[in-house]
Amino acid sequence: MREQVCRVILGLDPGTASTGFGVISVVGNRLQALDYGVMQTPAGMALEKRLELIFTDMNELLAKHHPTATAVESLFFNVNVRTALAVGHARGVTLLACSRAGCEVYEYTPQQIKQAVVGYGKATKEQVMEMVRVLLGLPTALKSDHAADALGVAICHANTTGIREGIRKAGDAEAARRSLG
Repeated sequence: MREQVCRVILGLDPGTASTGFGVISVVGNRLQALDYGVMQTPAGMALEKRLELIFTDMNELLAKHHPTATAVESLFFNVNVRTALAVGHARGVTLLACSRAGCEVYEYTPQQIKQAVVGYGKATKEQVMEMVRVLLGLPTALKSDHAADALGVAICHANTTGIREGIRKAGDAEAARRSLG
């Protein structure tokens, strides 16, 4: 029997006030939550100090779990420019920490994440939160939608890389068959 590889994926939902994180392990098609929560920064703290705090917390999280990949929701521009800029600052700091730790970063749209978790690209936040709980076998509902979103993007990456790997293996098998004649 072939030994299955364990992958550790860090999912992130960056924000200046609250950055959600979710760490999952993937062995074959089994997913397990290793850690999740929210990194908070105090309201009223100077932006540069908030970003420093996020960067420090990210470095601790990366050192604790040594993820093989980080998945993050792609930034979309909404009506509130100020909010978009704040999320962009936090996102930049988290991506910098991942890069410095040698962790590859993958981005997914909100629709891709909802499709991967719920099976419907226009799912509600409540549907995503419940499916994250079910898929990871968590005994109770998540209290934070930021943590749920982070776990959701990690699940999305796990599902996407599984599909990618299957396609690659199928291509390798086809190439080997053609080379044999």
